[in-house]
Amino acid sequence: MSTTVWIILAGAVVTYLTRIGGHLVLSRFERIHPRVEAGLNAVPAAVLTTLVAPSVLSAGPAELIALAVAGLVALRGGMMAMFLSGAAVLIVLRYFIG
Repeated sequence: MSTTVWIILAGAVVTYLTRIGGHLVLSRFERIHPRVEAGLNAVPAAVLTTLVAPSVLSAGPAELIALAVAGLVALRGGMMAMFLSGAAVLIVLRYFIG
């Protein structure tokens, strides 16, 4: 097999181990402490922030407008509506602006 296939397989195994590892550790406890649960509930927002923050810091007008639209939609709509509206606005603006 080629090196690329081995890298993909190794990445898949490591990803699986990290995901199952957290489950195995938490399954050893009958109850999860409220602070641990609060920390785990904050993880999705932290991950989303790490994905969005670099784009905001180096964003052009299309990205900033799409971010503003997604933020406004997030106030009224759900998560999926926010993602879809932000992506749609970004695609349209990149087509017309850039």
